[in-house]
Formats: sequence, structure tokens, C-alpha cells
Amino acid sequence: MNVLARVWDLVAASQPLPPAWVVGLTGLIALIVVLNTGSWRLSGKVITIAHEGGHALVSVLSGRKLDGIRLHPDSSGVTYSRGRRTGPGLVLTAAAGYVMPSLLGAGAAALLAERHLTAMLWLALVLLAATFLAVRNVFGAVAVLATAVAVFAVSYYAPPAVQAGFAYLAAWFLLFGGVRPVVELARGEIRGRRGAGGSRGSRGSRGSRAWVQASDADQLARMTGVPAGLWVALFALVALAALAVGASLLIPSGWHP
Repeated sequence: MNVLARVWDLVAASQPLPPAWVVGLTGLIALIVVLNTGSWRLSGKVITIAHEGGHALVSVLSGRKLDGIRLHPDSSGVTYSRGRRTGPGLVLTAAAGYVMPSLLGAGAAALLAERHLTAMLWLALVLLAATFLAVRNVFGAVAVLATAVAVFAVSYYAPPAVQAGFAYLAAWFLLFGGVRPVVELARGEIRGRRGAGGSRGSRGSRGSRAWVQASDADQLARMTGVPAGLWVALFALVALAALAVGASLLIPSGWHP
């Protein structure tokens, strides 16, 4: 009980906001990591975890049966779910992937603005644990477990200053990282219309089988009749709106770089 009480105290407590320079520096670092191709090759896998976790979460919430998640070394992924082959549940499941990292980033920013730094990190742990239970391949399990271990180590053992820097870096990364895949998806859709081949974007699910040949926007276009380009525009709108809201929450009032 003492351990549980200590954990609860850590999660429920409010922590002081970090200095403004920490907020600015973590935002700059996150932006560089997202824009740099080399660093994105590794860090982008965290965004894939959030993307596929979004598919999985919404599939469960919409009443579908989740069969599992597979994450791959090339930062692609696939979520398997079963249920009706038509209807809003399937549409919401397919649409959740590209918007989920940005929404998580905005949610993290809201918690940080309320000084719940540790709560934000532990909520991330809960989501990672749920994702880990749904993963069905070795690489995916290792990727999720490594991410969870890093978050746990910082949230439980690190001093408050390190926790704050890590939490703000994570929030900024989700906000910036949620935009890049949408930009890449838009470029893929343009190349596709020009006749370029190949798979575009991460892969969602349909019925009891995964769609592995088309992007989420293509899937949604087939299901709804709404052009894929409009779905990409919707993803971009959500990502940019989340970035704007998240940044307004993270940046201290009256502070200018």
C-alpha cells in the first residue's frame, strides 16, 4: 500500500512549470528531430505507435473487435480489427490514425499547462501498456516496451527538472511529429495521381482483414465516396489546429523568444 500511495502522490501532484527557456529549447529540439531525416528514421516509430494505437483505441470504442497491431522497422504498421464492413465505426477507425499523435500532443499540452507533468507521463505509460498488449510481432513489442521503459524511468526516477524537460519535449514532439506524416501522405497522394506506384502511408483495417495496399485516406475514400484529397486536408487541418492549440498552452503567457 505504501508503494501505491507513493505512486498516487506522484501522479496526482502538481509540479511547477519549467523556465520559459526550457519550453523554447524543447520545442526547438523537437522540431529539429522531426525535420531531420536521420533522427526521424528512429523517432518516427513513436509516431507510428501513436498512429496504430489510435486505430486500435477507436476500433474498440466503436464496438469492433481488435485482433492486434503489427509495427515494422520501416516505421509502417497495420492494425487488425473485425466487425461490420460499413458504418461510422469503421470510418472513425480508419480516420483515427493520422490525427491521433496530434490529439495526444494537444492533450499532453493541456495537462502540462495545468502543471500535471507526472500525470501526463503516467497516462502515456497506460496508453503504451495497452498498446503493448495488442502488439502481435516481436519488433513492435520491443519498440513499445523500449518507449515505455524510457517514460517510466524518467517519470519515476528522474528529478523534477528532468521530468519537466522530458514531458515538454514529448508534447512538442507529438505536435510536430503529427504534422510530418500528413505532409508525407499528401505528397504520396500527389505522386499517386501522377502515376507513381507503391504503398502510401500507414495501414488501417477493414472487416476482419487489414488493408495493406492503400493509405488511410484511400481507404476512407473507398468507404465514403469522399475523395482522398479531402481526407488528407481534414488530417492536415486537425494536425495544424492541434499544433496551434498545443503551442498556445505550452508557451508561457507573455513570453517571446
